[in-house]
Amino acid sequence: MLSWAIVFLIVAIIAGIFGFAGIAGTAAWFAKVLFIIFLVLFLVSLIFGRRSRI
Repeated sequence: MLSWAIVFLIVAIIAGIFGFAGIAGTAAWFAKVLFIIFLVLFLVSLIFGRRSRI
């Protein structure tokens, strides 16, 4: 899933070079949303992934 976030981030950067209008703005927004989602998932996995099993 992280690879998809990187792909959309690259698409957003390329779209930003050509100007944030129409599809470029949508791609940038989608990359930001994916970044936030993966950041939250990463933090949750850090918190709950280190629990010891008794």
